[in-house]
Amino acid sequence: MREALRQGILRGTLQGGTRLVQSEIAERLGVSTTPVREALRDLATEGLVQLDAHRGGTVSQLTFEDLLDIHQLSRLVEPEAMRQVATTASRAVVDRARELAERMRTETDSALWAELNQDFHRQLLDATPSVRLRNLLISLSGNLAPYVAMALRSQGREQFEMANEQHLLILEAIAAGDSERCAELTRTHLDLTLRVLDDAREHIV
Repeated sequence: MREALRQGILRGTLQGGTRLVQSEIAERLGVSTTPVREALRDLATEGLVQLDAHRGGTVSQLTFEDLLDIHQLSRLVEPEAMRQVATTASRAVVDRARELAERMRTETDSALWAELNQDFHRQLLDATPSVRLRNLLISLSGNLAPYVAMALRSQGREQFEMANEQHLLILEAIAAGDSERCAELTRTHLDLTLRVLDDAREHIV
């Protein structure tokens, strides 16, 4: 349920501003409203959906200025989170993130790549000691995710490959416990995200 809605948003079949009514979704899928409600809550936590008081929600819709604000906030706080992760992440966390990174290297579907990318960063952010910092960044990355997916659909493999390489470098820094390098690589990675969004501005907003 959640994954079906999530992929619809990331693929652009559920565009920003689309109303998501619990009863309509439940009827269409032949389920009760309970799993639909839980799925919408999860997606709202990720920033993909905005809940309302009428038993439903709306797919988040942002302007390019909103995306810039979110990116700037991420650039301020995510390097600090990753600096912490480099000193606290377990071997199991790194191994799971590396598995996702390897899958991304061969994934050609931009929506699936974007989903793996979000899972990759979520895996690392879950190792952040600060719960408030972790929740803030999960929300920020969720807001950006559908727009990154849309942006990547209009661009070539070069951007995918650059991001994939940066993921591996970040993992190397974490495995080595090099917190400063991890923070710097995170800033570089976020700068790439901004270039991807800027290059595809006309396609995403």
